[in-house]
Amino acid sequence: MKKISMFIFALIIVVTFIACDKTPSIKATAKEKITVKSEVVEVYYFHGTRRCVTCIAVGEVSSNYIKTHYSDNPNIRFIEVNIDEDVPGVKELANKFMVSGSGLYVYNSGEIENITAFAFQNAISSPEKLENKLLELISKHI
Repeated sequence: MKKISMFIFALIIVVTFIACDKTPSIKATAKEKITVKSEVVEVYYFHGTRRCVTCIAVGEVSSNYIKTHYSDNPNIRFIEVNIDEDVPGVKELANKFMVSGSGLYVYNSGEIENITAFAFQNAISSPEKLENKLLELISKHI
C-alpha cells in the first residue's frame, strides 16, 4: 500500500510540473501588431485571371492582414501571383509550389505550408480564423 501511495504522489508531482510549465510564451491575437526577428516569411496567394468571390476574399483577407500587422517589417511579405499571366518566373514559381489554380501558401526557408483549403473555408464566413492561422504560421517561422 505504501508503494502505491508513493507512486501516486510521484505521479501527481510530475503532472503538476508539466501542467505548471513556467516557460515564458508569447501570446498574441491576430488583431495585435507583432514584432518579429529577421527571418523572411512569404505568404503567396496564387490565382487565375477569373476569380470567384471566395478567391477574392482569400486574397483580400490575407493581403490586408499582412499589410496591417507587418507593414513595417520587410521580412514578412505578401506576394500575389496571377498564374494566367505570361510573366517571366510565374510558371517556375507555380511549379515550385505545385499550383494549378487558386492557393494560399506560407513559405520560409524551403518549408511550404499549404493552407488553401483552410483559407477557402474561412475567408468569407470567419476571416478572423484565417488571420489567426496566418499569425500562427508566421510566428512559427520567425
